[in-house]
Amino acid sequence: MIGVTKLLCGTVTPSDALRYGRRSDRSPSHLLQFTQDKKPIVVWNSTKACNLCCIHCYYTARAEADPDELTTDEARTMIDDLAGYGVPVFLFSGGEPLMRDDLYELGSYAVGRGLRTVISTNGTLIDQEAAAHIKEAGFSYVGISLDGIGETNDRFRGMSGAFEAALAGIRACTDVGVRTGLRLTLNRHNYEDLNAIFDLLEDEDIRRACFYHLVYAGRGARIQTDDLSLEESRTAVDLILDRTEDFARRGVDIEILTVDNHTDGPYLLRRVQEQQPERADEVLQLLRWNGGNSTGIGIGAVDHLGNVHADQFWQHHSFGNVRKRPFSQIWTDTSDPLMAGLKDRKPLLKGRCAACQYLDICNGNFRVRAEAVYDDVWAPDPACYLTDEEIGLNGA
Repeated sequence: MIGVTKLLCGTVTPSDALRYGRRSDRSPSHLLQFTQDKKPIVVWNSTKACNLCCIHCYYTARAEADPDELTTDEARTMIDDLAGYGVPVFLFSGGEPLMRDDLYELGSYAVGRGLRTVISTNGTLIDQEAAAHIKEAGFSYVGISLDGIGETNDRFRGMSGAFEAALAGIRACTDVGVRTGLRLTLNRHNYEDLNAIFDLLEDEDIRRACFYHLVYAGRGARIQTDDLSLEESRTAVDLILDRTEDFARRGVDIEILTVDNHTDGPYLLRRVQEQQPERADEVLQLLRWNGGNSTGIGIGAVDHLGNVHADQFWQHHSFGNVRKRPFSQIWTDTSDPLMAGLKDRKPLLKGRCAACQYLDICNGNFRVRAEAVYDDVWAPDPACYLTDEEIGLNGA
């Protein structure tokens, strides 16, 4: 995750992170990406069930729940362990988490155990009553997916009216005072809607937006050819940076982030070095503290059956199950070569990733994308859009 507003517009400085000792148990949520201990944010894919059928769904969600999903009591046991381990954020995802009858009960329980608890949802099931329950349970943030404007979103999500329903969900959460943001996965289906999405953020007073790059997992693996080209990725990120700077110039308080392609970090740094050279050193320091991709380090996932994964996109590889062994023990066990490699990957990386001058702020980007394209976990990430010259190859 790259905090574009923080880095590009100077809303966070190294001294802000140092004030809290760069510790995840002390830092406010907006500074967690700069912490030193990197306790993992845990994504719980709490159910296989979903009321939509999105073409990019990494979880390959379906209409029906799995009868063997973690029970309420099993989830409570997992939450107790996560709280004791010091997990900074516990994220309810799916499928569609609002299709779990015990969502509010478990959310309230997690908050009571001291966890910062958030929801990732398609938003279409959130009416005023659901929003009130979300607020009462104590969820600190709700991220709602909108993958384009109007029919673009509806085609992407497989349901007519999904755009208006999600927008109604955003409004319902905002009305009851729940911090709410928009999530969009970039691809060729919605690439041309980016400017309209930024307009929507301002028109609807949506205070946060995360722009995700496509990861080739689940149904997302079937649409690799619909991913942006490398040149289109640069153009999209340029637009995101331009519109973020425009918000800052006009005093519009909307936070912008990009997710799932840590090439965005060095790309942003190069822009700062060119346009704001006096800030380049502090941005470089913050990016080094961010650390780049943190799969298997600063983010992990538990699926609906209790299997533990390196992140939510690694559903094809499990390190253990919380029904048999606590997450805290599974996460710190490096006997599995993949877990050990992800935690210390730099010596294993190959090709241009291994030789890149930005390796310390990117950390090799997304290994699951490399595996999907090259059948090699340690191969270069094919979504890196920097040229060989820009990353210091070819004698540059």
